[in-house]
Amino acid sequence: MSRTGRSIRKKILKPDGHYHSVIVSRFINKVLKNGKKSAAQEIIYGCLELISENKKESLEVLKKALEQVTPKMEVRARRIGGATYQVPGPVRHDRAESLAIRWLLAGAKTHKGMPMSKRLAEELKEAALGQGFAVKKRETMHKMAEANRAFAHFRW
Repeated sequence: MSRTGRSIRKKILKPDGHYHSVIVSRFINKVLKNGKKSAAQEIIYGCLELISENKKESLEVLKKALEQVTPKMEVRARRIGGATYQVPGPVRHDRAESLAIRWLLAGAKTHKGMPMSKRLAEELKEAALGQGFAVKKRETMHKMAEANRAFAHFRW
């Protein structure tokens, strides 16, 4: 529920036209800049074609990469008695998936000198193998949650 007392409806995404996958449409919406959806689709579809000629194979790599990057635990700042604690807790599925997509795109943006579709394809391949920027980001988050495990009793 929101602060006004009304419940918030979650927008249900439709699968994309090419791969018929909701995950691909989430990626497209995250890449989207200035309302240019066709440019975002070009980047994502180009990336998936670079990964593999076979549609199913490239979707499998995408799912494997997302699975490798998706965090299970996160820390949230809680103010208790004048002190701020980093309290570890589980991550909701939709937030975890959103974080994973964000980290994969951020990792792709760090590789300069190549087209975005090629950079994203490289990042997805690395993530599927358990390497790369996004996987390091997840490992860092899990280490922080593990280090602050003593404050877990402050969780709601």
